[in-house]
Amino acid sequence: MAVTAIHGQLSDSQHNAELRKAVIAATVGTTIEWYDFFIYGTAAGLVFPKLFFPNEDPLTGTLAAFSTYFVGFVGRPIGAAIFGHYGDRIGRKATLIVTLLLMGIATFLVAFVPSYSSIGIWGAVILTVLRMLQGIGVGGEWGGSVLISMEWARGHGRRGFIASWPQFGVPSGLFLSNLVILGFSAWSGPDFLTWGWRVPFLLSIVLIGIGLWIRLGILETPIFQQLVEEKRIERAPIVEVVKKQPREIILSALLRMAEQAPFYIFTAFIFAYGVSTLKMSRELILTAVLVASCVSFFTIPLAGYASDLIGRRRMYLIGAAVTGVFGFLYFAMVDSGASALVFIAIVLSLIPHDLQYGPQAALIAEAFTPRLRYSGSSLGYQLASVIAGGPAPLIATALFAAYHSGYAIAIYIAACSIVSLISAALMPDYTGKDISAEYDRVT
Repeated sequence: MAVTAIHGQLSDSQHNAELRKAVIAATVGTTIEWYDFFIYGTAAGLVFPKLFFPNEDPLTGTLAAFSTYFVGFVGRPIGAAIFGHYGDRIGRKATLIVTLLLMGIATFLVAFVPSYSSIGIWGAVILTVLRMLQGIGVGGEWGGSVLISMEWARGHGRRGFIASWPQFGVPSGLFLSNLVILGFSAWSGPDFLTWGWRVPFLLSIVLIGIGLWIRLGILETPIFQQLVEEKRIERAPIVEVVKKQPREIILSALLRMAEQAPFYIFTAFIFAYGVSTLKMSRELILTAVLVASCVSFFTIPLAGYASDLIGRRRMYLIGAAVTGVFGFLYFAMVDSGASALVFIAIVLSLIPHDLQYGPQAALIAEAFTPRLRYSGSSLGYQLASVIAGGPAPLIATALFAAYHSGYAIAIYIAACSIVSLISAALMPDYTGKDISAEYDRVT
């Protein structure tokens, strides 16, 4: 009640200051979480096949490494269910602190996993367990980060832009992870497989300390405090949202097919494909992904801003359509084997993704009624991990093994885009509408 009173007493300038703090806390926190998540993906393409599956041929080793990578995606909906429950029960802020700690500790411990030469297959087993914990942590992170920002917004005109800033954590985390790996790859040189790859995981503990310090300084969102004051907290929010808004959960997962599956092909699979198949240098691919993430610094918030002007759904449909076409252009350039064309293709690859990812946070989160919003948005968003992001590098590897052509992968991307176009067209659009009142589909 005391915190509720504090919210009611805030002046416009104080409210705006709290909004800025919430946005910064969400963005910094998601940057750290995605740094943790992405360094594993990069290592899965560059390091893990050699260290943890040395007795396999290169293709089988890559498939095995991406299988441990996939486990993290299986953990994401589990994390969404666990932390969605607590996010709707005890608040956005407290839940976000726990997810940050879980993700950071699991990532830090990856640095100490012994290789196959030391403990045999148990190294891969430990790696898989830690990857699952990573997935559970990041599964609970997204919903809270979006809500801690979006639910501080006053009025209806800037929610797409404000909610896009936690999405900004993806290119920021991607930039940091690739920058650190690129730096230690150059520094350790031939010893990269011995110790160089472990240092980026060790650095996670420093980032977690920074993120924790920032998140402890923010207030709970006004919308959640209103739910507490009006005694509208659900006893079992996950159960309720599955009963009341199943359509939105399913559509949220399916509309992400054109965004998430290509993203992990463009940022994880490309390392194995570019280095092992095309015989490109590790540094070239790392640098190209690094530059691509810098482009996303601008395109994600711009797409979120544009969604406030033309509507979330319309902006998302544009992005899904562009992605379906771009996959063919991407592999035409990559398969040319020309370093310049490969570099340009990778740099451009995240723009179609960003056209969807910018408005996506608000599009999904706004679709769920306030008392079930953390649970519903998290569950819908993270279920995509087991049908889109997680399988994508595996499917891409298998398609190339079967057809020996990047165009087979481009067709897969186009199929994902069709699914997203249909799902986004059916998704409710709350652009410019009040999202503080309850609006269950079934009462």
